[in-house]
Amino acid sequence: MGDPVDVEAVFRAEYGRAVAVLVRRLGDIDLAEEAVQEAFATALRSWPVTGRPPSPAGWIITTARNRAVDRLRREAGRDARHAEAARLYAPEPPAEEGPVRDDRLRLIFTCCHPALAPQARVALTLRLLGGLTTAQIARAFLVSEPTMAQRLVRAKAKIRDARIPYRVPRDADLPDRLNGVLAVVYLIFNQGYEGDPGLCAEALRLGRLLAELMPDEPEVTGLLALMLLVESRRDARRDAHGALVPLPGQDRGRWDRALIAEGQDLVRRCLRRGRPGPYQIQAAVQAVHSDAPTAEATDWRQILRLYDQLTAVAPSPVVALNRAVAVAEVDGPGPALALVDALGLDGYHVFHAVRADLLRRLDRPAEAARAYASALSLAENPAERAYLEKRLHSLHGG
Repeated sequence: MGDPVDVEAVFRAEYGRAVAVLVRRLGDIDLAEEAVQEAFATALRSWPVTGRPPSPAGWIITTARNRAVDRLRREAGRDARHAEAARLYAPEPPAEEGPVRDDRLRLIFTCCHPALAPQARVALTLRLLGGLTTAQIARAFLVSEPTMAQRLVRAKAKIRDARIPYRVPRDADLPDRLNGVLAVVYLIFNQGYEGDPGLCAEALRLGRLLAELMPDEPEVTGLLALMLLVESRRDARRDAHGALVPLPGQDRGRWDRALIAEGQDLVRRCLRRGRPGPYQIQAAVQAVHSDAPTAEATDWRQILRLYDQLTAVAPSPVVALNRAVAVAEVDGPGPALALVDALGLDGYHVFHAVRADLLRRLDRPAEAARAYASALSLAENPAERAYLEKRLHSLHGG
């Protein structure tokens, strides 16, 4: 007898692959999705009775293809529809020439096409590659389900109407397009790190998939390493009461050593290639943090050198803010505050929180209180707000 949990495990592992294969054969995202969903519904009914098939993924894809053929033949008797159905049983087309040939990668690059709005890229990636429901994606991004449904519908219509190609970009275009794909995966991870562990798990799954399918792309390896090293600290980020614990105060015994070992191995592997990109450098920063047995033992000079390197490769105000934090540890809060004050990130709550901490360390409590209040006015995450309120309260002798 089969087990319904088996179907769920196959769904998580194979949904994206099945949809990708059907999209390539059908050229229709909606029909591919519906056919794969029907195939999994059939599996839920039949596998507990017949047992799990020897090749669950192959069973799902074949069943979905049959459902798609039935749907096309039912909907219309026109020759075009019959021809479309016949095409599903045609021999496989020749292998695509280029850097990668996997259907899932084609689908990832389609979902992350620059013609689509950034939010739509994230939603489509989670929907088509991860199999998340519209309701799950809406909850993760704090929007209503109808709003998210509209984004998905518009994104699919854009792919259809603009005839966005279902393929991996040519070698010459791959670096620029790959950056967009990695940005989407990292955005999913960061969104999950703020509250939904399921999104982090999905981002890590996508990162592993990309690393498997593109082993010669060091930035793919770098992003996976970065996410693993950050994820390794998840359990230590909250205390027993659920309050946020910043990195220096975390119990390092609660860090996941298996994830750290995997992440550090990937960092060493990709940095050996020379000329690291932004994700590789950020992963190296996290590797330095994970090397330190205590907060006091952190090699901040090495972190500052890495941020200098990141500033040269991918300068941004947020990178400069993170570099200033390292400067504070190496040269003191005074020089760091001068750097922070020149950034002009008034709409970013972390900017005000960093300023507040530097002012507190400089024994300027009134200014620090105003900075904490500014951070509070912009922060949305409840755990971050509670932490900032606690810091502000401590300045008033609470």
